[in-house]
Amino acid sequence: MSGGGAPASAGGGRHAGGAPAGGDAAGVGGGTPLALRRRIVAGNWKMHFVTADAAAFCRELRRGLAEPRQEPAGPARPEVVLFPSFPLLPGVARELAGSDVAMGAQDVHPAERGAHTGDVAAPQLVDAGCRWVLCGHSERRRDHSESDELIARKVAAAARHGLAPLLCVGETREQREAGETLAVLERQVRGGLSSRPAGPAGVVVAYEPVWAIGTGLTASPETAQEAHQFLRGVVSEAAGQGAGAVTLLYGGSVTPANAAGLIAQPDVDGFLVGGASLDPRQFLAIIACSG
Repeated sequence: MSGGGAPASAGGGRHAGGAPAGGDAAGVGGGTPLALRRRIVAGNWKMHFVTADAAAFCRELRRGLAEPRQEPAGPARPEVVLFPSFPLLPGVARELAGSDVAMGAQDVHPAERGAHTGDVAAPQLVDAGCRWVLCGHSERRRDHSESDELIARKVAAAARHGLAPLLCVGETREQREAGETLAVLERQVRGGLSSRPAGPAGVVVAYEPVWAIGTGLTASPETAQEAHQFLRGVVSEAAGQGAGAVTLLYGGSVTPANAAGLIAQPDVDGFLVGGASLDPRQFLAIIACSG
């Protein structure tokens, strides 16, 4: 794989509960038919764009999505979600109105209101037009020392208010080289979903190996598949849902050049795109190869 020598193994084939990687409580493995699962391509803009940039992006994205598909009889186009920074939410909501593109926020506070300067509550995000929210992105874990317990409270707050939480998990290069990848992923998944209220909505998790975020390094398709297969079993068990209800996205320097190989893996259901989501042409190309 590319990745500066990062080992191809995700660190083992079983999680702490003893079930094989990719298995769930019902014995359903990573081979769950794609027809039973969602395809999602999401763009995380991070701390980029001002209002005019965001509006221009949304208009070009809508034009591109309106063009006839080259293979109209192929699989359905994936769901598309944009995650702008907080100041851009109202403008992006206006630009996306009447389209099938959904909008999400990059973070949420667990409380519904209160003296939390600089934070944003789930009801405020819903009021701004959000349908999704990122929880536990590695940059929040790193820059703001977010714990699994805090992330679990954010996931729960989002779900209580009808927002779809997108839980982000991933190992650092040091953890991977120490053979700790699967243990880290299991801890983050079980911790992040520990307070999620029960419900019919499927769980969406993004696997973003920290060593591949913004570095130009990307997990090989085989490495991504190994992690996703393991995650499908752990997430299914932790959420109490069948493997087919779990949607797993890959993130980490996704580009049009590597997206086709990654999406061809049986347990990769879509992408959480960083840098390439800032260019509508690149983002459209990733969407096109994902559905």
